[in-house]
Amino acid sequence: MLKIKIVCVGKIKEKYFADAVNEYAKRISRFAEISVCEVKEENFTADPSPAEIQRILDAEGENIRKELKGYVICLAIEGEKTSSEKFADKLTSLKNRGEGEICFVIGGSHGISSAVKKSANELISMSDMTFPHTLARVMLAEQIYRAFMISGGGKYHK
Repeated sequence: MLKIKIVCVGKIKEKYFADAVNEYAKRISRFAEISVCEVKEENFTADPSPAEIQRILDAEGENIRKELKGYVICLAIEGEKTSSEKFADKLTSLKNRGEGEICFVIGGSHGISSAVKKSANELISMSDMTFPHTLARVMLAEQIYRAFMISGGGKYHK
């Protein structure tokens, strides 16, 4: 069975976001083994300097890199935009070519370190808009579930 791992920075503080991620994870579990790995979010001041942001990105990046395995896809605003159908095709293609594990990365408040992005197989973007990283986790889980439904001909996707 395909393994899907979502590596993300920080814990979800809002119960409604956690409940949504858990619901989609339950739905996805019919199609793939799914896990969520939360790495430590670094502390920072209210108005961090560029040097402090770089320190944060480097520290979080090191923690992320320890968790990466398989085919790595980072969610990054500069990544390729895709439709739900193309995303479904991508997951199906990766599975069919024998990728046993797909690892998605969601960065923290300041994004993802360049070292993590460079080590990824690809970058995708959900939108030109900016979303809180906890909401991005819900959106990614929903899109993974939608992708399986599209690929299986389910009625979820309209």
